[in-house]
Amino acid sequence: MSLSLVHSRALIGLQAPAVTVEVHLANGLPSFTLVGLADVEVKEARERVRSALQNSGLEFPHNKRITVNLAPADLPKDSGRLDLPIALGILAASGQIDASKLAGHEFAGELSLSGELRPVRGALAMSLVLRQQQVRTRLVLPPGSAEEAALVPDAQVFRAQHLLDVVQQFLPPSSEPPPEPSGGWARMATTTPSAPTRYADLADVKGHAAAKRVLEIAAAGGHSLLMVGPPGSGKSMLAQRFAGLLPPMGMEEALESAAIASLAGRFELRHWAQRPTGQPHHSASAVALVGGGSPPRPGEISLAHHGVLFLDELPEFPRAALEALREPLETGTITIARAARRAEFPARFQLIAAMNPCPCGYLGSSIRACRCSPDQVNRYQSRLSGPLLDRIDLHIEVPSLPANDLLGAPAGECTQAIAVRSLAARQRALDRQGCVNSALHGQAIDAQAQLDEKATVLLQKAAAKLGWSGRSIHRSLKVARTIADLAGSASTEAAHVAEAVQYRRVLKET
Repeated sequence: MSLSLVHSRALIGLQAPAVTVEVHLANGLPSFTLVGLADVEVKEARERVRSALQNSGLEFPHNKRITVNLAPADLPKDSGRLDLPIALGILAASGQIDASKLAGHEFAGELSLSGELRPVRGALAMSLVLRQQQVRTRLVLPPGSAEEAALVPDAQVFRAQHLLDVVQQFLPPSSEPPPEPSGGWARMATTTPSAPTRYADLADVKGHAAAKRVLEIAAAGGHSLLMVGPPGSGKSMLAQRFAGLLPPMGMEEALESAAIASLAGRFELRHWAQRPTGQPHHSASAVALVGGGSPPRPGEISLAHHGVLFLDELPEFPRAALEALREPLETGTITIARAARRAEFPARFQLIAAMNPCPCGYLGSSIRACRCSPDQVNRYQSRLSGPLLDRIDLHIEVPSLPANDLLGAPAGECTQAIAVRSLAARQRALDRQGCVNSALHGQAIDAQAQLDEKATVLLQKAAAKLGWSGRSIHRSLKVARTIADLAGSASTEAAHVAEAVQYRRVLKET
């Protein structure tokens, strides 16, 4: 048979649309033509496939006109994931393997010149899409990629180390076995790592009881946080330990987070079910933060999905990058649109930001005098737009500790103790309304806040005096509801509102 079909998958965002590799062998001038909107890496597969077949002792049809079509033709294809399907298509079209046995299988893998299979990115995303679409098929993947894909429950994943390992499984009944099979074919068990997740402990941070209280509120309600303080006051230590306060990841959350990391080639089995903490440098561009490229790749906000995005030195980020965070903070998703296609990535992260109050960093510090003029302070703080600050729920000051307090203080409260209280408050909110407090919108805010009369009067006075927008009022109300949950109160009282108001101070009054 001179025509064969082999099934594989492309990657467009978190979607993995099906790709059919059609191979036709015909008489005519010898050639190897590859069509179907293939990127440069895919076109280079011609040389990799040719060498891999020859060095594996298999026959490459030199005297044939080879046409490979990657259908659908309007779907972009990139990377070397189609090397293995193309090689198998040539072998099936030339009769070296049984084309009928390929049905019910999907293949992905990059070929080395010797025929060894190399890992491809996005294997976990492919397996997850098959589960979501309820497609029953067998995935054949290289080492490294197969272990990722096998994390999806009930997935049928096979690992092959060499091209010959795959060929041996699809030989015609009358054919002789290929030379020197390496025996690298194995069915992967669908098991997940059981090692406990480990996070840095908040006990390492001495003092800062107020800042730890705010971290507890942020974890309980899913609120974003901005910390303002001089250099060395402990802002980064606090932020890097925040993920340990969040509840353990469920299976679906762990799969989503790992699938996005797999798309970027960053997934490691030892980080399974561990909430990510992304910490991009302040020179990162808007594309690096939100994602982009062709085809679109996930950015830092998507890689922090179900975890923490820590932006240190917040005013030093490019303004375009910061403004691009506004929509994901509200919606929890980011859509990257291009002329021909669009990709949507999840981006439900908790933003923890840190900054100095002024260019020199010591405005209001008791340790060292500030050298900045009022105009310099104003320009520095004005790098953060009002709409962005409006979307950050909690604003707190993290002052420097005197040397005596730092050296003589005992170890702080551990992460586990704080996490227990935070998780209990989060569970109260979930039982009451089915979501964390930060996710409340519209009429649900009024219905679930349950403000008493004194709390309502206090919030109205604070909003009028501080000139809050409607968004600021709603965010303070949600923070107050979280404080009430931490206190085990059914209603939101004036004391809870008073504490929430403290966390919405205007930055320029630092």
